[in-house]
Amino acid sequence: LQVAEMACTHHTQNAARALLSRVCATPAVCPHHAHDPTPIRVAKLSDNSTPTEYAFEMIQSTLRFGRGVTAEVGYDIRNLGAKHTIVVTDVNVAKTRAFKQVADSLTRLGQKFTVFEDVQVEPTDKSMKRAIDFARSGRFDSFIAVGGGSVMDTAKAAALYTSNPQAEFLDFIVPPFGRAKVPDRPMLPLIAIPTTSGTGSETTGVSVMDLPEHNCKTAIRLRCLKPMLAIVDPLNVLSLPRNVAIYSGFDVLCHALESYTALPFHQRVPRPATPQDRPLYQGSNPISDVWSLEALRIMEKYFRRAIFDPTDEEAKTHMLMASSFAGVGFGNAGVHLCHGLSYPISSQGKKYTDPDYPQENKLIPHGLSVVTTAVADFEFTTAACPDRHANAAKALGADLPLSSSNEYISRHLCDRIRGFMSDFAVPNGLGALGFCSSDLPKLTDAAVSAFTATSIAPRKTDRDAVAAIYEKSMKIY
Repeated sequence: LQVAEMACTHHTQNAARALLSRVCATPAVCPHHAHDPTPIRVAKLSDNSTPTEYAFEMIQSTLRFGRGVTAEVGYDIRNLGAKHTIVVTDVNVAKTRAFKQVADSLTRLGQKFTVFEDVQVEPTDKSMKRAIDFARSGRFDSFIAVGGGSVMDTAKAAALYTSNPQAEFLDFIVPPFGRAKVPDRPMLPLIAIPTTSGTGSETTGVSVMDLPEHNCKTAIRLRCLKPMLAIVDPLNVLSLPRNVAIYSGFDVLCHALESYTALPFHQRVPRPATPQDRPLYQGSNPISDVWSLEALRIMEKYFRRAIFDPTDEEAKTHMLMASSFAGVGFGNAGVHLCHGLSYPISSQGKKYTDPDYPQENKLIPHGLSVVTTAVADFEFTTAACPDRHANAAKALGADLPLSSSNEYISRHLCDRIRGFMSDFAVPNGLGALGFCSSDLPKLTDAAVSAFTATSIAPRKTDRDAVAAIYEKSMKIY
């Protein structure tokens, strides 16, 4: 029996080596999708002499999805052996079913917790620092975030800086505004419970904030920033206000489109000297592609249903699923122009007030700022990888012949985006958000100076290109 087992193992190892050699030597195409003109490229693992990247990584939070799973969080905290948990939320979410379920679960299982609810919608450096100071002042050993992207991003920052008490605020923020240091210690355990169907922050290593003095948003991007566990409960999004559902849905749309059309990982330069130097935003890759395309297919089927029928629980459940799927996709591939150009829009757009968002501060909701340039962005990038843009358009329901021109692909993909925007009657471009032509140079300057997020854009994007995209985005449909 032992001899037979050894022979079987030897045969298996040889077969595995042969399979790996074949995979590394040739582009792979799934037989079921043989019509897809875009092959899955796997770089040669043995050739490390080129200056470009040769590998990609897949890192994600544990994802628990199900109707009612919020009530399980007390068990997760108890299993951590936590002594004192901080629950990060905002004043509005603190009144919802989601927060009450968390508090009840922790109380029922005898877990000590303290609530921080001073999170600002579209957080700034100052609001982030308030959360960090609060977390550092207590003896907290674990974090729970209950809310949308603003809450989850704030909780990430608080957990990271609390575990690194000597760090200064700019230490972990990306250039050009921060120092992009690697933390000495990983983030304290964080469980993320999203209450919107959009940001995907529950699965990503990104925390975004506004730096008003620079007229632009910025971010922390670190692998260790990914939550330990994402508890994704459809019951938590059933009562989303209409515009919150729309704008968070647009965030999902752009996450998926940007990550799928990003520069392929094997074209990114420079190749990292060590695995630790590999960036969080790696470029499009075979695994992220699966998640991003599936998110787009879900969007095509359920986005309008979720908005036009507030009682459609099936549609809202699938939109929440699409949010997490797109989060896994862009959390490893990255985003490029839509998000890169949105950061100055959000930071400088202080004339717009949305009826479904807090009225005390004028702000442009994140998903709205992201989709505002999407049409012009993808018109610009289609020529760089038309096959990928065609696949994205098809996932969104477009009927494209195999020999479509770049212009035809671009028009049909962008028509899908315009269709969502016009059907939902969202503000029609930068002009409707309070910007005028004289504001465009300031937007362009801020975007160009903070373009680290666009290093994986599929097409080289200089200042003139950015200015033209903003100009075309003054009115969209």
